[in-house]
Amino acid sequence: MYRAFFNLKEKPFQITTDSRFLWLGEKHKEAFATLKYGILDDKGFLLLTGDVGTGKTTLINALVNTLGAKVILAKISDPKLDEMDFYRLLANEFAIKQPFATKGEFLLLFTEFLEKAHTGGKQVLLIADEAQRLSPELLEDIRHLSNIEKEHVKLLNIFFVGQVEFNNSLLEKRNRAIRQRITIHYSLGALNELETGEYIRHRLQVAGAIEEIFSAEALHEVFTFSGGAPRLINIICDRALLTGFVESKRKIDAGMITECAAELKISPYADEEPPPKKQEPAAAAAAAESGAAEQGKAPAAPAVQAAAVRSELEHIQMNMTGVRKKKSGMWGIFFIYFSLILLIGALCAYFFYLPY
Repeated sequence: MYRAFFNLKEKPFQITTDSRFLWLGEKHKEAFATLKYGILDDKGFLLLTGDVGTGKTTLINALVNTLGAKVILAKISDPKLDEMDFYRLLANEFAIKQPFATKGEFLLLFTEFLEKAHTGGKQVLLIADEAQRLSPELLEDIRHLSNIEKEHVKLLNIFFVGQVEFNNSLLEKRNRAIRQRITIHYSLGALNELETGEYIRHRLQVAGAIEEIFSAEALHEVFTFSGGAPRLINIICDRALLTGFVESKRKIDAGMITECAAELKISPYADEEPPPKKQEPAAAAAAAESGAAEQGKAPAAPAVQAAAVRSELEHIQMNMTGVRKKKSGMWGIFFIYFSLILLIGALCAYFFYLPY
């Protein structure tokens, strides 16, 4: 709807992955180079983690497009599978046509496939997207696949792509064997404010924009509400362009971004962080000292001290509120008693001086 209005050839902020719109900031360039090196050098297990919407899938798609015909690739987009379904999907992805009915039969066929690929000068790569959804049993099956190798040569590279909670899964004792095999791990973070502006301008230019559409203030607001997460940036900017079209405004300003964020029910990114659990001042200080002792640091970091002070002030304010309420109640009772004494005194004086 808004493409002709803004002189765009296509919509610049689609949330579907499109490597043509890939913008590589410093973090993305480093991740791209590191992971490509790991694949081409047969490093075995690789891991890319990042928060929701940080551009992991877009980066992986762009990386895959640069690998060339030398790499035989299979990508598992939804790893929430039982064992045999996983093997069937894997066989289909690697074009293994021979039928099999058991895990053992699959492993024989897969070993033959890997050795044939190696003989032909090919590299085999398995990408497990949404890795945080992998069950411990399937993780163990994947580890067993990596055991198929020749001396000094990895026949299979396995690339995990997942959200940050996958790191917690790997830290579990039962997954220590697979954790120890990960040779390259890169964590992809959100964009900073400067990168957010460059990201938006890049996507607009790819879409055919020839002039600035978002004001500097608008770019700042986009960062405020998105926190630098590319997916949220796309959602907010797409709605802003639609709003500009509806209101016949060719320049997106800060107010329009705020309006769009309200319509999308997106709060400023800092407001979405869950508040810390409240602790009594003594407990907070004890926890801070305990954590510092474990990590060999000074027992009270400035942030911890500030939190303890805020908690203490809240505690004091609540106590003062109670004191004020008690004092207010006492003055009310005193006033009632005083009024009754005056009334009784007046009645006594009246009857005492009343003429008979």
